[in-house]
Amino acid sequence: MKTGFIKKRLTTAAVLLGMLIGCLSGLAQAVTLKEGAPQTYTVKRHDTLWDIASLFLDKPWLWPELWRNNTQIINPHLIYPGDVLVIRIVDGQPVLVVQREKKHLTLGPSLRKQNKPDPIGMLPWTAIAPYINQNELLDEEVYEKLPHILGNQTGDIRFVTDDIVISRSYGRSSDQYRVLRRQSTIENLNGDILGIQVYHVADADMIDDTVPFQWLVKVSKSNFEARRGDRLYDGEFTGKQDLMLQAAKPEQRGFVVGNLHQHELLGKDDVVIVDLGAEQVQPGTVMGLYAQGPDIIDGEAPKYAGENNALYSVFNDGSTVHQPGIKIGEIVIFKTFEKASYGIITRARELVKTGAIVANP
Repeated sequence: MKTGFIKKRLTTAAVLLGMLIGCLSGLAQAVTLKEGAPQTYTVKRHDTLWDIASLFLDKPWLWPELWRNNTQIINPHLIYPGDVLVIRIVDGQPVLVVQREKKHLTLGPSLRKQNKPDPIGMLPWTAIAPYINQNELLDEEVYEKLPHILGNQTGDIRFVTDDIVISRSYGRSSDQYRVLRRQSTIENLNGDILGIQVYHVADADMIDDTVPFQWLVKVSKSNFEARRGDRLYDGEFTGKQDLMLQAAKPEQRGFVVGNLHQHELLGKDDVVIVDLGAEQVQPGTVMGLYAQGPDIIDGEAPKYAGENNALYSVFNDGSTVHQPGIKIGEIVIFKTFEKASYGIITRARELVKTGAIVANP
């Protein structure tokens, strides 16, 4: 009964939101400058593309549209510190022009090579770096086969840098490992497992792999204390991915199915997990966050679905009222896996919960 109810809710949510987004997407993506937007802006070293887009636009995901008619700009995502951004009106539409200083070399005895500065990032690196470098979503089968820490000779339950521990062995040994801790099992709203959420607690070096069924490893570079049951992983984490700012398309819809903070309620700058994988969404995709209330069973005494004595009609008589999704914020996808992705909340009008809909912004 529960699975059928959830599937019914998901179908209803998709239909209602699809109708809303279909209407909106049919409109031209006209770019309107934000009230009070500056006429010129000089890019600073610690700016982000999202910050600058938000300075000019209420809908920062339309940033590439400001450059559409400017053939001098090859890639609107490559903006450098020192660039001067100038707003001009062309045929009634705002267009952004970049004025970039040209480097001049002066020949002389102290000639030095000047390196070109790096372009500014789309999102603040300090906000997302820990989740790129220290967090990963592993396939369930891969995770279950990883060797795990058993303990040490002195009977400790926590282990830090330079501690030598015994682990179960599995497969061929490697010289170095990441020590991983299981954070949660990520499932979609139908209960299908999307992966095992883990985080990197320490590194470990192989000491001895000659004893049958066990290894001797040395803990190194502890981010946190290692514990019994933590896994040893010699694979690579998904690295930093290029972010190309783009609005989610009408067909790109999913749900928030978890987060990296173990919180029930989430807000701006928190990282959520959505049930869309690398084939369905790309890093840099901006998605709206929508909250949908429970179904309402109409009658002499209306009740919410799930309340005691709330009964669905067996007939399609309109007695069940499906609430529309109300937009409460936006996320930017920044790391994708096979079956799910990480997104950072860039705006939140209300607190965000698991089950929130993600779709065209």
